[in-house]
Parts: sequence; structure tokens; C-alpha cells
Amino acid sequence: MPSIPPRASYAERPTASRGRKVAEPESRTRTPFARDRDRIIHATAFRRLKEKTQVFVAHEGDHFRTRLTHSLEVAQIARSLATALGLDADLAETVALAHDLGHPPFGHAGEDELQIQMEDFGGFDHNVQTFRVVTRLERRYPRFDGLNLTWETLEGIVKHNGPVADRLDRPSWTAVAEFDRAYDLRLSTWASAEAQVAALADDIAYNNHDVDDGVAAGLFTLEDLTQIPLIGPHVASALQAFPDCDRSIIRLEAVRRMIGAMVDDVLAETRRRAAAGKVQTPEDVRNLGHALVAFSRDTAEDLARLRAFLMERMYRHWRVNRTRSQARRMLAEMFLLFLAEPDVLPEDWGTRAAERDQAGRARVVCDYIAGMTDRYAIEEHRRLFHLDVWAF
Repeated sequence: MPSIPPRASYAERPTASRGRKVAEPESRTRTPFARDRDRIIHATAFRRLKEKTQVFVAHEGDHFRTRLTHSLEVAQIARSLATALGLDADLAETVALAHDLGHPPFGHAGEDELQIQMEDFGGFDHNVQTFRVVTRLERRYPRFDGLNLTWETLEGIVKHNGPVADRLDRPSWTAVAEFDRAYDLRLSTWASAEAQVAALADDIAYNNHDVDDGVAAGLFTLEDLTQIPLIGPHVASALQAFPDCDRSIIRLEAVRRMIGAMVDDVLAETRRRAAAGKVQTPEDVRNLGHALVAFSRDTAEDLARLRAFLMERMYRHWRVNRTRSQARRMLAEMFLLFLAEPDVLPEDWGTRAAERDQAGRARVVCDYIAGMTDRYAIEEHRRLFHLDVWAF
């Protein structure tokens, strides 16, 4: 049995948490970060991830990733990485579980369309939408809106990919700027090592699993992958080791090996950077001036080539483009209708929209659409625009 590494000196400590914006009694059975994780798991927005697209629309097949299965896979990798590095695994897992809460239906197609529709009304950014979900849109508690997460979790959610202070003057980041003025999240520094682990776990998960889903969907073959960095050597070695094995198993074996290789690379590079930067405390992580948790240069270059392959052969495949086109048209039509006729929104949403000016009404409409699952968006569009749902 492998031994569990000792806690790193630069790990976040739940006993030293900066607390919550609204003070609450501590849990008797959970650390503050574990409590945050549980609040996210119980959130309505988290449940909705089960039918939100990763790449394929949720109804296209039961075996393709959704935002929920992706988030669970990211959380598993994040927890493993954090444990191996001696970090707080609960905090890493929490940020990983929360990172996609703000994604609208239909993946990047939905985000692109909401950006267009909201261009004159403050814009749309899925990372900001995630922040708005956990600080404002979830309504579960009598004393506050949102989930009242710890400072460390909020910091990790909003800046797990790096400092964001330079974005605060963008209209789409107004919600973050307003919150930060009342509750300083130190947006000019890097986030904790745990939050950075969650960001790298996301990269590991989606690149590997998009390879898996792409082959399963017939967009490219194992042979197509043999010359592609990162995945190619693992496909070749799996084929050599198991020449008579079913191709679907070879695919899974190659992906499993690539995940392991990428995890090992992150562990080695992070330890190298910690030693080189003399990182001793959580504050050292924030003030290092660059990411602590990262891929090596060689792996980062290989990953860029793999992403270019996936962009060409998967994300821009005509079958995916056709679905994206349909999705964008549906969201555009619903957005314009709800903006012009807010009285056709469900009652609570319609009331909120009616109380606001045009920009505020657009934000309410955007929030309503962004919270939809793929399936609900399709059904809502059909109810609004297709007479065949009226059974005469």
C-alpha cells in the first residue's frame, strides 16, 4: 500500500480558513471545506449538470460525458492529485465540483449565443455565472442568497486559472467586481494550490475523455490517434500489449494510461516548482508570480497539439457543428421572446423580470436560460414555438 504523503507546508488548513461572508456556527462533523463540498452537491445547479452538454447534446447517447459526469471525473483526479501533493483534498474536490456550475445548456454553443444576446446588456461569461450561482442565484437558506461558501472556496472558483483583477472592468465581470468590493478575494494574486490542482484536473479530464468520446462517436479512430502527442504512444503500447483485445477496451486502456502519465507529470513539475520557488506557505503560493501546479513544458506543448487535433476532428466536425447551429438558434429565439414578452416566463422569473429595466430584464432572462438543461431547453423551445404541442 502506498503511504499518504505528509501535509505540505503550503497546503490550506481548514482551521485557518478566513471564514464566510455571513458568519455561521461551525459544523460539528465536517471541516469548512467539506461543508462547502456538501453544499455544492446538494445545490440545484449541480443536479442540473446531469443533462448539460460536455461536447455532445445530452440526448445523443447515454454513454457520452455530461457536465455532471465530467465534474465528478475532475473531482476524482483533483482529490488524487491533492492527496499525493499533501494538500487539502476536500478543498481541491470542492473547487472541482463547482467549476462548471455556470455553464448554460449546449456547452460552448450555448455560451457563445448568450454572449451575443447579452452583448448590449453586460455580457456573459460562464466563469462569472458560476460565481453568481454560488453567491446569488442558489436560494436554499433563510439568512442569505447563494451558498455562503468559505473565502478559500470562492477564491478558488473565481481565479483557479490565475489572477483576474485585470478583468474587473469588463461588463460581464460586474458581479465579481461588486462582490469583491464588499468581500475582498484578492483577485490580483494566484489562488491556492488546491484550486490550481482543480484547474489542472479539469485539463486532464476533458482532454482524455474527449478523446474517449470522439472515438466512441466515430469522429476519428484509434489509428488516427497513433501519431498524436500524449495519446499516440499509449494507443500504440496498448495495441502492442493486447493485440487481440476488443478495440473499445484498447481505447479505454490508452486513455487510462494517458491520465496516469499526465498526473505523474503534474506531480513532478509541481514539486520542482515548489522547490525552485522555495514555497513554504499558502501565501508563498499566492505570491509566486506564476502557477505552482502545472504541466512540464514538454507536456504542455504536446497537449497543445492534441487540442489542435481535437479542435479540427471533433469540436468542428460537421455533425457537432450541426447540433451547435440548432442549439444556438433555439437559445436565440427563446432569449428574444422572453426579453420582449417577460410575461411568458414562469411566474417567479416573470415577476423578477418585470421589476427591472431592460438590462436587468435581460440578465434575468439570461439567468433563466443559463440554468436550463439541454433537455429542458429543447422542450421549452418546442412549447413556445411549435403548435404540435397543443393537442386539439
